[in-house]
Amino acid sequence: MLHREPLRAIDDQEVADFARDGAVLLKGLFDLDWIELLAEAVEADKAAPGPMVRYNTPPGDAGEFFVDFQLWQRWEGARHFAFEGPGGAIAARMMGAASINYYHDHLLVKEPGTAEKTPWHHDQPYYPVDGGMVGSIWLPLDPVPRNVCVEYVAGSHRWGRWFAPQFFKSGNPDLQVQDPRFETIPDFDAQREQHELLSWDLALGDCIFFHGLTVHGAPGNLSVQGRRRAYATRWLGEDARYATRIGQISPPIEGHGLKPGDAMDCEMFPRVWPVTTGP
Repeated sequence: MLHREPLRAIDDQEVADFARDGAVLLKGLFDLDWIELLAEAVEADKAAPGPMVRYNTPPGDAGEFFVDFQLWQRWEGARHFAFEGPGGAIAARMMGAASINYYHDHLLVKEPGTAEKTPWHHDQPYYPVDGGMVGSIWLPLDPVPRNVCVEYVAGSHRWGRWFAPQFFKSGNPDLQVQDPRFETIPDFDAQREQHELLSWDLALGDCIFFHGLTVHGAPGNLSVQGRRRAYATRWLGEDARYATRIGQISPPIEGHGLKPGDAMDCEMFPRVWPVTTGP
């Protein structure tokens, strides 16, 4: 059965952990019917990807790091998840938001044998969005052991620092997005002992909720058997505002008609919570 609400209440300690660390594991929030529905959409998208697809593994190399966006605009299961799933309620609870708009979805598949890492970054500099209520649900569609899980730099969302975006491919060239706040991201692999890094084992139905300014990265998937399909969805609270960036944003969503300072509330970024059932 597809539940609109999470399977259990999110407790105050989980909200406090998110506020402190910028990322928190939330156990057992999604019923398996949602996982199956999204897995069907993911396999359909892999067979017929959208215009923003990226293949981050060089041709001929082992495995595959497959990235795509905006599945909700092409596949009914992903659209159903955006409007009818528990994500809006989860995001509202975690961010203390009175309303939630759906920004976009982001599929990241690392097939067995994939060496490519997800480089250290944080998400909000990629977006033309300012405000503090910018959060993501990282929902695995396969069981994820800690050694292939995303790692989060605890508390980095509170640093007041914005790091320049990079592509997720070999050499990680800059996206050439300009903003006076942006600085070159440090090599957090070389600084591992200087920070608290958070990662977890995730079972089906678990997710990670994290802030748009929490620095994170992920290892490859060198397993010879286990896939790592992750469906990340982005959610905006009422303080989120459209902000222009000079250069390429990611994903390159255009045609929304918003002006700087506008609320992120339009057909392209629909209001999904609270749910209304009538006029």
